[in-house]
Order: sequence, then C-alpha cells, then structure tokens
Amino acid sequence: MQDNTTLNNAINLLTTAGIRLSHQRMAILQYLLNHRTHPTVADIYDHLHPNHPTLSRTTVYNTLKILVESGAVLQLDIDPECTHYDADLSPHAHFMCRHCGKLYDVPFPSHHIEAPEGFTTDRITISYHGLCPTCASSEKTNN
Repeated sequence: MQDNTTLNNAINLLTTAGIRLSHQRMAILQYLLNHRTHPTVADIYDHLHPNHPTLSRTTVYNTLKILVESGAVLQLDIDPECTHYDADLSPHAHFMCRHCGKLYDVPFPSHHIEAPEGFTTDRITISYHGLCPTCASSEKTNN
C-alpha cells in the first residue's frame, strides 16, 4: 500500500527540483522519505527491486546523484566504506557507531556555527564517531 502523503511529497520535491517524474525516481525518493536510516545505494536497491524488477543499481545511483545535485537529498560521506543518503534537510549532525555501523541523527550543537569572515557557506556538516548507547553498554558488559 502506498502512503499518499509520502507520494505527494516525493512528487512535489521532484517537480520543484525540476526532475522528470518516473515511477522509479518516485519510489527511490519515497523510500528515502519513509526510511530515515541513512540508506546506501545497495540498501535502497535491495528493498525496492522485488517490487520494481526493472530497477537497476545504476538507476538508483543516478537518481540519487540527481537528487543530491538538486538539493532534494543529502549525500553523507561519514562512512569511509560507503556513501549514505538522507532526505532530512533540517539542520542536524550525524553520529556513526564504530561497532554496529549505524548512523544516527543528532541535534546540532547549541552554540551558533558561523563561516569564517569572507567565506560563503553552502553546507555545514558535523559528524560524531564512537559507540552508540547499545554498543557502549554491551562493550562495558563484555569487559
């Protein structure tokens, strides 16, 4: 069953960004809007391919590239192993657990962040690396 709100959001985002609508592009963007898990190309492909058998990894990659270039989606380079994507454009930072590999949204620090004088900022990224509460707890238990 399709979520009409998410479908409408996906259509609006694609149209506003000037991106031609297709079933595959809408499915990819809907997935990102519905799954705030910071998926990779492989995650998106693996989830969508059973219901979209003509979908290829290349289509997922190319669609994400277009979405990032249009500003509709963020590309996260926090993980040295692979690129993750985020449809949440609100100001926030990310935390990557070094044990389980999950990415988490975290609020920006409370202090105001400014670009150095004379510089123009397009985007500010803050990333934290360490152990999530679950992994930190299990590490303490194992020690």
